[in-house]
Amino acid sequence: MRVFTDLDSVPADIGRTAVTIGKFDGVHAGHRAVIRQLLGVADAQSLASVVVTFDRHPLALLSPGSCPATLVGTERKIELLSSTGVDAALVLTFDRAFADQTPEEFVSRMLVDALHAKIVLVGSDFRFGARGAGDVGLLRELGRQHGFEVQLIDDVRLDGDRRVSSTWIRELLRDGDVEGAAELLGHIPTVRGMVVHGAKRGRELGFPTANLSPESQGLIPADGVYAGWLTDDGVRYPAAISVGNNPTFTGVPQKQVEAFVLDEDIDLYDHVVDVEFTHRIRGMVKYTGVGPLIEQMNDDVVRVRELLAQTDR
Repeated sequence: MRVFTDLDSVPADIGRTAVTIGKFDGVHAGHRAVIRQLLGVADAQSLASVVVTFDRHPLALLSPGSCPATLVGTERKIELLSSTGVDAALVLTFDRAFADQTPEEFVSRMLVDALHAKIVLVGSDFRFGARGAGDVGLLRELGRQHGFEVQLIDDVRLDGDRRVSSTWIRELLRDGDVEGAAELLGHIPTVRGMVVHGAKRGRELGFPTANLSPESQGLIPADGVYAGWLTDDGVRYPAAISVGNNPTFTGVPQKQVEAFVLDEDIDLYDHVVDVEFTHRIRGMVKYTGVGPLIEQMNDDVVRVRELLAQTDR
């Protein structure tokens, strides 16, 4: 997959394209259904398939106070888009200049001049241009003027009436339901971050952990203990993962992610790693002392082994 970060980087010889536009946060099952439709249209008409997305949620600029937490960082989003088989991704900086474009400028600069769009796939609620002035009706009118067709995308619903959405996945993760989130995502919920030095309490207790930086990318699930995987430089290790502030001790930062890699003693400091959450074992508990905590941690590791043994690596 080719990745373009601005309109000027799109090659002039890209040819005619089939395009879809959206935030694509999480690249979840709904997004993947859209991309399958995009690929089908592109293949049928010998077009290049292009996903247009942004380097941040638009509300991060337009209304920071109401901007939701993102499910994945931009780097991870690009990796997930690449796995879908799409030909190219145009990842635009959503800044004030971009937000202030008129609908006509949005279409002429991006869809017409840069991407030479022949087919544009959008949802029925698609809005574009400054203050969301453009809607599907205007997009179709501009398409007639510039020679591209607009096709509407159906919502994706799994086992019920609710539409698959990033909002729904955020709700599941905030409840600790990582298995439910994985079903909607089509992949395991993952946090990416640098391993930093912590208080080393885990090592003192016999469970040395990799502590992720607070600046990690990806939505951290609810406080608790999880089974999962830690990936470092392409190598995937089984891990018991703690999320929270470890209430048995004082002075621990909120939403600390700590991963205890099973059966390995490796130096991960300053490494950027992926931590995947496959199963939630329990909530966070305050213990009366170190002894009961160690006993529980041993039980947690046994449970992690059991759960990961039931899943394919």
